[in-house]
Order: sequence, then C-alpha cells, then structure tokens
Amino acid sequence: MTRLAGIICIFLLLTALSSFAAAEMIDGIAAVVNGEIITTYDVDKETTVIGKDPAGKSSPLTDTPQLRTAALNQLIDKKLIDLKIRDLGIKVSDEEVRQAIDDVKKQNNLSQEALVSALASQGLTFEQYRYQLREQIERLRLISQEVRAKIQVSESEMKEYYESNRKRFSDEMFQARHIFFALNDKTQEADVKRIMATAMSVLQEVRNGSDFGELAKKYSDDTSTAKDGGELGTFKKGDMLHDIENTLETMKPGEISNLVETKAGLHIIQLEKKTETNTKTFSEVKQEIEEILYKKKSEERFNQWASELKKNASIDIRQ
Repeated sequence: MTRLAGIICIFLLLTALSSFAAAEMIDGIAAVVNGEIITTYDVDKETTVIGKDPAGKSSPLTDTPQLRTAALNQLIDKKLIDLKIRDLGIKVSDEEVRQAIDDVKKQNNLSQEALVSALASQGLTFEQYRYQLREQIERLRLISQEVRAKIQVSESEMKEYYESNRKRFSDEMFQARHIFFALNDKTQEADVKRIMATAMSVLQEVRNGSDFGELAKKYSDDTSTAKDGGELGTFKKGDMLHDIENTLETMKPGEISNLVETKAGLHIIQLEKKTETNTKTFSEVKQEIEEILYKKKSEERFNQWASELKKNASIDIRQ
C-alpha cells in the first residue's frame, strides 16, 4: 500500500461522502458547527446512506436513533474538515479533477461511456461524481498537510520492527500428518453422527498415546496419505487448505489438533516440524516496513488531529 492510499484509508475511516443534491429542503436545524448549519434533511440523507448494506439495500435498522446519531457525527466531522479546507485556502482546479478522472478510467480500462454507466449503476451522475472526486482530493491535501508532513519513521524504528517480526518476512514450512474423515453436505444424518463419533473416538485414542500413523492407516479416508501413516510431507503456507494452515500456525511440533473442519470433512492433525526459510533481508523489506509504520503513525496522528479539531470547535447539537 502506498502512502497516498494509506492516507485515503485513514480519511475514509472517519468521514463519509454525503450525497450531492440539486436542491436542498431545510426543514429543521440538527446542529450548528462553527456557525455553519447541518439540517435535519442532511441527517436524513446521511442516515439513508449509512443504513444501506453492501448490496445497496436499506437495512431494517435504518432511521433508528443510534443510526441517526452516527450520521450526525459523520456530518459534523465532514463539516469541520470542509471548514478547515476553506480556512487553509485549499483549492482543486477543474484540470486536476479531469486528470484524476482520466487516471481512474486508465487504471480500470474504462471508456467515458463505461464510466458513466458504472456510476449510474451506483445511483450517481457524472457531475455528482466530479463533485465528490473534487471533495476527496481537497480532503486528501488537507490530511497530507496536517498529518503527513508531521510524521517521520526512523531507521531504528524500522530495524526494531524487522527484528520483532522476522516471521512475517520468512517462508514458514510445515511438516505434518493428518487423519481425515470425509464429510459434506450430502452426507446422510445417520452417517454424520457415526462419522463424528468415530472422529471423536480416534482423537481420544491419539491423545491417550496411541500411534498416530497406525490410526491414520486404519481410519483415514485420505487414501493417498493413509498408507504412509497420514504423512502430508513438507509444505509452505499457501499450499494447504486455509483452515488447516490457520491451525498449524498456532501449534507447536508434536502437538495434536482438535477436530479441524473443512469443506471436505474433518481432520485430526499432528504437527511434526515447523521451520522458517528464505528470510528476506532488512534492505529487501525496508520500504514495506516503512509503509507499515507510516500507516500506523498516520492513523494515530489523524485521530489526534481530528480529536483536537473537534475539541476546539463550537458545536451546538439541536436534534
């Protein structure tokens, strides 16, 4: 992730773009922020926006007091940021907006017609998109000026992070065995109970000291490994099922897992060996570490900056 993308993520965590409206109907004052009014109509719109699920459908919880409070708080944050942009004289030209749109089209391989169509599917016109994009660029510049310029990541900090997180920059290798019990959605209920009972019984035998390999030969439904005592061989992260890898990462050599459920069935796993190989040097990952620490510091600094901005503002909530 680049620093630019990191700052965009920080900003989006604490602010939300409000929908553009051609005409605004003022039917009440929800709050006054440094002399600027937030109307109940604004709150209604924002509540609708944040009350939608990822598919764009309204949630049953839309317009609850909690949701309206969240919407109002987001509008207050947005208003404070807009006022700060105005105070600092931050402006974005039409040419800069045009260039940003061209970049979006280029990165996504979109023609002008395809972009307009994609925006329409999200309920936006092209002009509304230009308006929102201008706001995003203005706010990005504000965050860059108020946050980014005040952050530094030292060489010693990066080296300390590297030493404390060497595993992150290594290929972790596992050597393990498993006993597999085939089980899926099509398995009959009576068979499910039988398989579960067998799996629990075998797990207990293993934990009581019975030979893992012999039990794998006797019970495992994985015919390709059962003959070798359930031996899975040596593999690196990314080569095995996600659920199995997650289990192995928490285990120590010699340990036996609980029953691990995957789409294929149930597994009893024994970790035999865990090693780290191909550890990248500090110079190879220095830039990655710098971005990690920069993002972390940016989030902390932004939260502090936003808190101070709010603390020093005049906010009169009327709703």
